[in-house]
Amino acid sequence: MTIKEIKKLLELNPSEELLAVLRQDKRVGVQKLVAAYEKRQKKEMQERKRYEALWHYENLYLSRPGVEWVLGMDEAGRGPLAGPLVIAGVILPPDVYLPGLNDSKKLTEAKREALYPEIVRQAVAVMVNVVSVSNIDRMNIYQATKKGMEAILNRISVRPQVALVDAMEPRARGVETVSIIHGDALSASIAAASVVAKVVRDRLMKDLSVFYPEYGLESNKGYGSQQHMDAIAKFGATRIHRRSYEPIRSMNLPPVERREDYLFEPEDGVEDEGLMAVLADLAKDARI
Repeated sequence: MTIKEIKKLLELNPSEELLAVLRQDKRVGVQKLVAAYEKRQKKEMQERKRYEALWHYENLYLSRPGVEWVLGMDEAGRGPLAGPLVIAGVILPPDVYLPGLNDSKKLTEAKREALYPEIVRQAVAVMVNVVSVSNIDRMNIYQATKKGMEAILNRISVRPQVALVDAMEPRARGVETVSIIHGDALSASIAAASVVAKVVRDRLMKDLSVFYPEYGLESNKGYGSQQHMDAIAKFGATRIHRRSYEPIRSMNLPPVERREDYLFEPEDGVEDEGLMAVLADLAKDARI
């Protein structure tokens, strides 16, 4: 066989018998191909083992009588000075394999964007809640997060029996909630929710940056970077800045216009009309 033919065979899950023959081949090119193949296989096995470990909590509860679906839930945007909070709830089927899935903070933007459509496509159910700035200011961020999570539990299309949540304790009738510290790194479902929430919020902030260019939202996503702080000092606050967060709080500004949270079920490649309407509303009248 030529080296080109061997390369193609190694891309097609070769048998152990063939690998044994190729290991005896003295050609340097063949040995390099075999070594590269075995390195890829080892890496894939390690990734599968890591991924299987992420299912510890899901498998623990799915093994209980009466539990058919376990939901994971996480949020993005509790700390920023500007922009809504985004919460996601995800129910994954037990047989799904999403290589690379992890806590969204441990992933690159490119990896999150690649995982997002796979999660949406393969999940049993996904729901996103865009929590308004007015509700964050009115309730405080903890209560707004809790209420936003409870809304997802009560309205998601497939009702879970158990919800795994990263360090929060929302309540919903008929759903057992389990708070897991650093759950986005320990549970596949929470990790998936963290990716969905992060991708949706980052996209929102990038879109908003077009209308509020001075604040650097496309890069800081509403967090208090030096550019953002300088812009607040120079240009003031906007309708998307949280009045309950400093330094905006000390400006004694009137409350932002009250808005309800917006819940939707994302579809890969389909722009949600309601979400686009929310974005358009947030973008109008750039100043207070």
